Amino acid sequence: MQVSLLKSCTVLCQIARRIAAVQRPPRAQYAYLEDSDLRKFDTLLGSKNVQIHDLDPFNCVLFPSNYDQVSQIVSHCYSRNLAVVPQSGNTGLVGGSVPVYDEVIVSLKKLNKRFIFNPDSGVLDCDAGFVLEEVDTRLSACGYMMPWDLGSRGSCLIGGNISTCVGGIRHLRFGSLHDHILGLDVVLADKNGSVVNFGSVLQKDNSSLHTHHIFIGAEGQLGIIVGAKIHAAPRPTVTQVMMLDSESCLKILRLARGHLCEILSAVELMDLECMRCLWEKKQMKSVLTTNPAFTILIETMGTNEAHDKEKAEQFLAKVVDQGICSDGVQAENSQEAAYMWKLRKTIPIATMQDSYVYKCDISLPMEHFFVLSDVIRQRIKDLAQRICIFGHFAESDLHLNVVCDTYSPEVTASLYPFIWNWVKERGGSNSSEHGVGQELRSCLELDKNYEIAKQIKKVFDPRGILSPYKMF
Repeated sequence: MQVSLLKSCTVLCQIARRIAAVQRPPRAQYAYLEDSDLRKFDTLLGSKNVQIHDLDPFNCVLFPSNYDQVSQIVSHCYSRNLAVVPQSGNTGLVGGSVPVYDEVIVSLKKLNKRFIFNPDSGVLDCDAGFVLEEVDTRLSACGYMMPWDLGSRGSCLIGGNISTCVGGIRHLRFGSLHDHILGLDVVLADKNGSVVNFGSVLQKDNSSLHTHHIFIGAEGQLGIIVGAKIHAAPRPTVTQVMMLDSESCLKILRLARGHLCEILSAVELMDLECMRCLWEKKQMKSVLTTNPAFTILIETMGTNEAHDKEKAEQFLAKVVDQGICSDGVQAENSQEAAYMWKLRKTIPIATMQDSYVYKCDISLPMEHFFVLSDVIRQRIKDLAQRICIFGHFAESDLHLNVVCDTYSPEVTASLYPFIWNWVKERGGSNSSEHGVGQELRSCLELDKNYEIAKQIKKVFDPRGILSPYKMF
């Protein structure tokens, strides 16, 4: 528990420092919270579910436990023109669930009562306030699993996962959230706080416009997600994990897709600076005997241990025989596999230890994937401790971390908006999976569809009370 709390504090402090460095837009013409509003919320929720102490002036956090309460909160805020910030597990990295001024926080942590799973269809119908790890554990008893997985699985909530369209380490195997969200229950920011049920529990349903998809990744801008219909994935029973070195990462990826194909579940990449950082900050040694430019973690998931192990062994032998890899290790048991994954998952924490980290969450076409880090190294030169790249390689998702002793205006000016423009000019995305929030608000002006997005915002949130000062 102590280690977990230390990690949480490290991450939260880093996020707070990065968000504090973002210039706030002027406060808009929203009403200020008054005593009459608090009395209204007390009557609706009970005083124990209205938190006003130990907060900044005029802030309050509300803890509704059902749809009707969320509806009445939004209806009241609409009538009073009070700004609202929906908040799930508050584990995001770009300040999307954090108020900028004095917005009313609507926490979904107590919205966790309804949980209906149909093992025949594999469809889960549940409230948005369940913790991801709890949902996955409950599905496990029925032979199913959640089709996405995150490092914050023990604290992030389902509603927040959907609102930010999380990626994570299972995207290669199971696809995007758009492939698994069949329907959503959403509270809209209108005079009634309307509760609308988009989609259904059916896996095939072309009777509507599939409007629920517009809320996936909208970061609470269009409505508050209070419930979801999710198509769960059958849980594989066998997992194989290996680590290998290479300077020909694309060749390994191609061979992995071709040889491991139907059981391939993850291809993760870490550069040499990541491995050095793990050793220096966490005393965690690589499982490889070499010091390669890149270390690749490959995972397979299936149901036939003999078949899957043989395929993994054949793949490893093939990349070595072809000279693409000089050193590779296949985990012999669950402990070795867990350690390999621990190396990958500890990188973000290791880079932040005793340092300030500029984090870039980027998707790039493969031909530009390895170019950006070289460009940034040349541009930053001696201003950074180290520049690390790691990420979900098979999805072309790059986490570029510029590690410095402390926050530096010089580094900030060198990175932004240069990196945003560089990525956009090459057909990439400046937010692969972390979202926009407060930190990447300036990037939106580079989006050719931004004007259309603003029109959609106006339809669903005519007074603009949901999550202001971020996307819009």
